Order: sequence, then structure tokens, then C-alpha cells
Amino acid sequence: MTRRVWVALTVLVAVVALLLAGCSRAVDGEAVSVNAGGAGGSSRGNVDTDQFDKLLLECTLLTTDQIAKAVGGEAAQSSFNGAICRWVVSGAVTTGVTFNWFETGNQRAEKDVARKLGYTTENVRISSTAAFTQRDPRRPAACGVTANSPARGVYTWWVEPRATGASGDPCAAPTKLMELVLSGGQ
Repeated sequence: MTRRVWVALTVLVAVVALLLAGCSRAVDGEAVSVNAGGAGGSSRGNVDTDQFDKLLLECTLLTTDQIAKAVGGEAAQSSFNGAICRWVVSGAVTTGVTFNWFETGNQRAEKDVARKLGYTTENVRISSTAAFTQRDPRRPAACGVTANSPARGVYTWWVEPRATGASGDPCAAPTKLMELVLSGGQ
């Protein structure tokens, strides 16, 4: 082999050794198999979800009838409940509705994200609570409204008609949904 090949191999071995040494570390404790059970688990490693009885509470703050009525539709069908809540509202225009409650979020962070995405924002008050609307100029029929949660964090409602010909104020429906949530569904 030539000197050049030896140098390249030596550098490659040194880089690999440094990467392996830098990407590993010892961890104190004892490894336990998922199948060993333990606190909150079972013999199959499943989490006991009974200890999280209010896990999806935010998805039931309003009824599907309230959501459909606020959006101007006839019926709302839940399409996803998890980190966020989604519904599809049927009626003259099929509309997607999304709700999230970021329990550790704040309006400043949410507004910063909206602006980084190129959305326009406008400060508003809803049920005596500071809030803001957010609009994507590329999707003029869609609007989101974010407000402080009475408990902690922030709520956001997004409403987006699935047809391009929707008319009226795109922020009216998410504003109405926010009013309902902030007033306890009344």
C-alpha cells in the first residue's frame, strides 16, 4: 500500500474510534426487561391507562353538536383524539376542526411559531381573555384562534373548510368555539 492509503486508513480508524468513544457512556442502574412488570405496567409491559382517567378530557370540553353548530354544519364526527382533537363537520361545506390544549404552552411561543410559518396574527379578546387569530395567506378560508386556558397553558381552535368557495369571516367559527370553551360550554 502507498503512504496515502495508510494515512487515509489511519485517519478513518481514528475517526471511528472517536465516534464510538464519544457516543457511548455507562449508565448506573439495573436493566429490567419490559416483560418484568413493575409500577404502572403489567407482565406484558402495557401501561395501566386507568391511572390517566382524564387523559382525553380536552376532547370532550364541547359536544359534537356544539362543534357542528358553531361551524355552521349539521353534524360533527370525531376523527382523532390524542395529543390534539379533530372533527369533520358535515353540512353545506365539509369542514375540518382541530383543537389543542398545550398545558405548558404560552401565547408568545404560539404566536412566534405562527409568524415563523408565515401566518398573519391579530390580537383579539374573547370572553374577556387575551387571544389572537392566526391566518395562513395561502389558505384564506382557514383560521386559528389561540387563547390562554383558564387552568394553565393555551387553547387553540383551527377551522378549515375543505371546499375553496367558503364565504364569510373565516375566524368567526374558531372564535365561537373559543367563546364556548372559555365559558364552560355555555
